[in-house]
Amino acid sequence: VGSMDELPVVALAVVAKDGDPDPGTLARAIDDILAPRIKQLSNVRDVSVSGFSPEVVTITLDPMAMAAAGVDMQVVGEVLTNNGLTFPVGTVNEGDQTLTVQGNQPLDSVEALAAVPLVGQAGPVVLGDVAAVVQGPDTVAGYSRLDGRTAVALSVTKTPAGNVVDVSHAVRDEVEAVRDVLDDAGLEVTVAFDQAPFIEDSITGLAEEALIGLVFAVIIILVFLFSVRSTLVAACSIPLSVLTTFIVMKGTGETINMITLGALAIAIGRIVDDSIVVIENIKRHLSYGEHKHDAIVGAVKEVGGAVAASTMTTVAVFVPIAFVGGIVGELFRPFGLTVTIAMGASLLVALTIVPVLAYWFVKSPVHIDEEDLAHQREQAEAKERQGLWQRAYLPTLAAALRHPILTLSAAVLLLAGTVVLSTTLETNFMDESGDDALTVTQTFDPATSLEAKDAEARVLEDILTGLDEVETVQVSVGSASSIAAAFMSSDSATFSLTLASSADPVAAERVVRQAVVGKGGPRTTEITVSAGGGMSMGSTIDLVVSAADPKVLAEAAEMVTDAVKLVDGVRQVTNNLSADQDTVTVVVNRDAAAAAGLTETQVLGMVSMMMTPHPIGTLNTSDGRLAVRTSMGAGPGNLEALRALPLAGPLTLGQLAEVSITQNQMSITRSDGQRTATVQITPDGQDVGGLSGKVQREIDALDLPVGASVRIGGVAAMMNNMFSDMRLALVVAIVIVFIIMVATFGSLLQPFILLISIPFAATGALLALVATGRPLGGPALIGMLMLVGIVVANAIVLIDLINQYRRRGGRTLEEAITEGARKRLRPIVMTALATIFALLPMALGITGSGGFLSQPLAVVVIGGLLSSTFLTLVVVPVLYRYEARWHDAREARREARLAERRAEREKARAALLAEAATEA
Repeated sequence: VGSMDELPVVALAVVAKDGDPDPGTLARAIDDILAPRIKQLSNVRDVSVSGFSPEVVTITLDPMAMAAAGVDMQVVGEVLTNNGLTFPVGTVNEGDQTLTVQGNQPLDSVEALAAVPLVGQAGPVVLGDVAAVVQGPDTVAGYSRLDGRTAVALSVTKTPAGNVVDVSHAVRDEVEAVRDVLDDAGLEVTVAFDQAPFIEDSITGLAEEALIGLVFAVIIILVFLFSVRSTLVAACSIPLSVLTTFIVMKGTGETINMITLGALAIAIGRIVDDSIVVIENIKRHLSYGEHKHDAIVGAVKEVGGAVAASTMTTVAVFVPIAFVGGIVGELFRPFGLTVTIAMGASLLVALTIVPVLAYWFVKSPVHIDEEDLAHQREQAEAKERQGLWQRAYLPTLAAALRHPILTLSAAVLLLAGTVVLSTTLETNFMDESGDDALTVTQTFDPATSLEAKDAEARVLEDILTGLDEVETVQVSVGSASSIAAAFMSSDSATFSLTLASSADPVAAERVVRQAVVGKGGPRTTEITVSAGGGMSMGSTIDLVVSAADPKVLAEAAEMVTDAVKLVDGVRQVTNNLSADQDTVTVVVNRDAAAAAGLTETQVLGMVSMMMTPHPIGTLNTSDGRLAVRTSMGAGPGNLEALRALPLAGPLTLGQLAEVSITQNQMSITRSDGQRTATVQITPDGQDVGGLSGKVQREIDALDLPVGASVRIGGVAAMMNNMFSDMRLALVVAIVIVFIIMVATFGSLLQPFILLISIPFAATGALLALVATGRPLGGPALIGMLMLVGIVVANAIVLIDLINQYRRRGGRTLEEAITEGARKRLRPIVMTALATIFALLPMALGITGSGGFLSQPLAVVVIGGLLSSTFLTLVVVPVLYRYEARWHDAREARREARLAERRAEREKARAALLAEAATEA
């Protein structure tokens, strides 16, 4: 398929309510009733009707009658070109009118075509004298059925600008609009496939999870602030930020889809963080008895820089995604843009609207005299220290500061465990999408007759129809296309399955695979099962075998296929190298043909004309435009009859050419000029990375024939590229965050302390993936990238306040660290828990829709926040003390050197003065 727009948005199966009529009758009814209405819908690109043999006009030539009448075959081939055409030949005046003169009468019936005169050497004859002209169905090329009943498929594709959901709804509305007409015609229309419900369910599920997460986040704020007014002021940032995001997205042309809505759902917990920090600090200053205006201005000024820097770090990590290629880049560029817009809106709301709302709605204590202000502040801070969180945190922090070596050693051991854990983690490209469609493809031996294909396909059809997990089964055998079959080889039968609403897609795929394995029949070469209605991004590991020599290629492909079948974790293995097919080869004897007055091309052309119907044009009849073709009747039934085919007078094909059976490869694929074969491996599980490693080791151990090579492609190659791109994106994100923090703190060393929290986030993220049994894939890597900004943001808020206390003076280093950490405990824990609980519905997959992108991302962020928050509050203060002591010692040494230099200068100056006094 060239693009997703070439796949059907909706596929309808039309069957007769009573009996099993001719498919052509069904098709004509669809063409009259349904297809024209759907073609006129907005953004519908094409409507194709398939699964039947169209009506054609066949001119079956009689060689004996043609020879007797002296009619040449070329004359018959030009019968439509030279007859029945209408065209203007001029004008004529009739009274006051000028009339157009039009020549000829168009051919509009089979009878008119049969009556066309031909020029023959024996005299004038008509076409019907030398040929039988008959209208009827074309040769059957395939069969289509829905749940065992003869069906005709109607597939609708959209334009690139079209919306899948809008087109789907419009098609369904048209079906309902003509439902009465269809009923009168005895037709039943079933939606065999539709992209829209999965998309709608996913979007609805994400929206529900986001709303539940919003409620959880508000509850967390209320529990910590214990103030309805303050909670509502903080919570108002969520709808305001979301509304601003929608407005900006509208301006940038972004749409609401699974990716952007998932981004908003992920951002719900983060866009309230800035407001939490601001309102919490305002509430703290008000509790100290400060005047409302001064308290709000002072509180915003105290945290404004840190909030801005923390938001910028969260946003900055998405910049590298713009340069990530492949599917991951295409999927998550809109994701990053949406989060960036939402976070920018949240910062604006937190620093402008939240302070104003706080001034209007948050109560302030009764005005306190300046003499009692210090006493009020002391009482408020004492009350803070008696809180549950601070009573648990302060002793822990004090112990960490007393035993810094032990604290850092434990942290290093934890990081070492993370490194070990990362080597055991399963890796994949993307999680299962959870789509409610499956495609089963049954491939046959080349040259298998259509009847034999259909007989073996019916066996699988009966098995699939009997499964509880399957709701509908649409089968296409041969070239009768429907849904995915339009893009499949005619050497296969395609079963498009719609799963029951209660079925789990992953479990259902396993059940279907077990049900059909080994049930194909003697002419079946392989049976494959794929998720997503054959339209998923793919989950196979492709081994591309290359060789210049076809025999070497076949041998190497067979060796690779046999080797990987034995690898643990392999579900199924297929090989696309076509088997050699027996083919009748006609090699013209040029000398014999020349002696008969013929060329090689003329001989083969005559054979082709006698064996295969040739199209010569179209005929406009009352039944519509019908294709017209010439035929010599039934072709030779066997090899001897082919050799006896008369060509030139008494000469037969056997006298002018060598006719023999040879073996030919039916399809050849090339890459970089070499023949290739692809061995596809379907993993039995989600650990694509681990399986590809095992497969690579197995391939490396093979002694391949000289001239053959094997490389890994498919989802394994895409996954390797993704991990490589994301590693680079992670490094670039850390560099950007570092630059922002250097600008914020005016220091090169303190930003390194903040970066220490990043590996601690990885610890929790990896543990969360292991605990939930999820592999590390594209969405999880985006979650890792997002964590870089989130965890650093918490550390920025912590260190910024400690720095403020240090600059103000009046406190020792330990007091500044303890006081700063104590006062930032509540906002850090609040923002972390608000984010965690906002993401919890998504991580749990409460709605079960659209989780293949957002669920692993939410799991990673939750796990990373749990570990990094605790370690940030404990390890970062310890590291800060080391940095501050080193900084203070360096400053003390610098001051000592300056003092020494000043003393030396004063001493020298005194000596000069003394010397001058002596001379005087």
